[in-house]
Amino acid sequence: MRAYRRGLPVQARRALAGCVAPQTRRQVKARLAAAPSAGQAVAGLRTTWEARRFPEVSTGRGRVLCPVEGVPRAVAVVPDLSPFQARARNLSAVCSALDRAGVDYFAVRGLSDTAATVGVAADDRPAVFEALAELCKDHPAYVSSAGVPRRKNRGGRGWLPATWRGLAQADVIRLTQYYGSPDMQLVLGRTYGCDIEFWTRTDGQLIAPRPNRTTAQVPLAPAPVEVSDALFTGLSSPFAGPAGSPRLQVRSRAEFAAPPPEGIRFPIDAVYTWVDGGDPDWMRRRAEAGGTGYHAEAANAARYISRDELRYSLRSLHQHAPWIRTVHLVTDDQTPDWLDTSGPGLRVVSHRDIFSDPALLPTFNSHAIESQLHHIDGLSEHFLYFNDDVFLGLPTVPQDFFHANGISKFFTSSALVPLGTPCEDDPPVAAAGKNNRSLLQSRFGTTLTQKMKHTPHALRRSILTEIEETFPRPHTATAGNRFRSIDDLSITSSLYHYYAFQSARAVPGDLRYDYLDLSQPNTPTRLDRLLAHRDRHVFCINDTVSTGHDADEQQALLGPFLETYFPVAGPFERGNGTRGARPGGTRE
Repeated sequence: MRAYRRGLPVQARRALAGCVAPQTRRQVKARLAAAPSAGQAVAGLRTTWEARRFPEVSTGRGRVLCPVEGVPRAVAVVPDLSPFQARARNLSAVCSALDRAGVDYFAVRGLSDTAATVGVAADDRPAVFEALAELCKDHPAYVSSAGVPRRKNRGGRGWLPATWRGLAQADVIRLTQYYGSPDMQLVLGRTYGCDIEFWTRTDGQLIAPRPNRTTAQVPLAPAPVEVSDALFTGLSSPFAGPAGSPRLQVRSRAEFAAPPPEGIRFPIDAVYTWVDGGDPDWMRRRAEAGGTGYHAEAANAARYISRDELRYSLRSLHQHAPWIRTVHLVTDDQTPDWLDTSGPGLRVVSHRDIFSDPALLPTFNSHAIESQLHHIDGLSEHFLYFNDDVFLGLPTVPQDFFHANGISKFFTSSALVPLGTPCEDDPPVAAAGKNNRSLLQSRFGTTLTQKMKHTPHALRRSILTEIEETFPRPHTATAGNRFRSIDDLSITSSLYHYYAFQSARAVPGDLRYDYLDLSQPNTPTRLDRLLAHRDRHVFCINDTVSTGHDADEQQALLGPFLETYFPVAGPFERGNGTRGARPGGTRE
């Protein structure tokens, strides 16, 4: 594909594409992607050579030898792999090795949330090197200088003496054990390694070799303290339940043990709304309710089709937001057959539990359901609201969505809410945006023009309650509309953010984000790019115009992508085992 793009000018490629059907182009691309490239062939030869030269790194103890970004790596197979777990394993391995060697160390509040950091006295360098080299003999790991860009320093084999000789002058080194899912779709490496900093001894103090978040020096030999790892990474939280990150304790110094002002010290839950539009009982209730909404989009089949997105969105949450305390799944008394509702950390909530007026049910209007989310019993004050077609693509921390003082963040889109008053031709999202704008104009004298991105929405129960009390009539009307209506409000996805911003309780945030529409012809190419780069914190895969007749074709596109991107089963799946997936595609 690279040769094709380099060899033909853009105009020629466009002309050629115009002569070939989109389905044919996708098939050709799939065949080219499946065929091994020259780089993959070289990587395979390197891996074979590595296995012959160092058989000990690829035999036994649940390890395999495979190419990662073209370089052979010994990878430990972990069935329930996650970024937080890879970080914790690397940290624990280093600390255990130093403990066995009797080397004093302390956890440092570094600048990275994904890589752990421990400090040691520079005088102890020989003992540290010996301890870590011994570790690498039993558990193959790779060591590099943390100050050198990864593209120039992928890491030397930690079980070879020459590797350590090359690091004799490094102020900071990173030790990495690679971890992969059983199918090797997901491999986590250097990003989640453990840094070892060599602090120099000067006038009874140890001086840091590089900046951190707390202090440039510590006393030479104070008593160590045991503290929560949540003080050192946003991936951990003291509030996360059994389904979230474990409560890891680490050894440190008193200087690093005090909670920082930017640390999140309140629990954060997640809320999903979900419907299975293919459920016969649900379809019967919908038919009996009569009506379909004022606009074709309100009754569109795409609004109710379940493509198993919830399974993978929950996987993304477990992988990339292990700090979530509890997941609340709001449904019309429906539950996916794969969902294990017996474990901790998950609550299935019926519409009947959150609608104060049962006469308003059943409802088939997401705006109405969203208007009642703050009524969920036991929901935390701060929570994230997800649609099931929203996925976390990279590790996130609570500070991506909330400030430590409780202020929430929102993410505006470049898409605009049309000016004017609602009319019958408006899609539901536009009509609701106009109604939001009218309320905000009357309250604050400002004019809403921008929509919000399809990200997790950071919300506070108290502000949602305040909105219900401040605008009782339109709020009640929205809750009572069984189908999307021209007088709906979009409370959780728009009105809340602007209301909280105008009242100094929300601010704009920034996340790397992508929006993909299954009905667009370039979506397969964009999904391939997303899978290859994995560089978006959040992405949404939406469908607003499908008639349902193309569901099989869309599932054939979406299913393999989601299984490849999120191959590790989450804690809420029955059996908690990984499903089969296509080979290849490892990433650090």
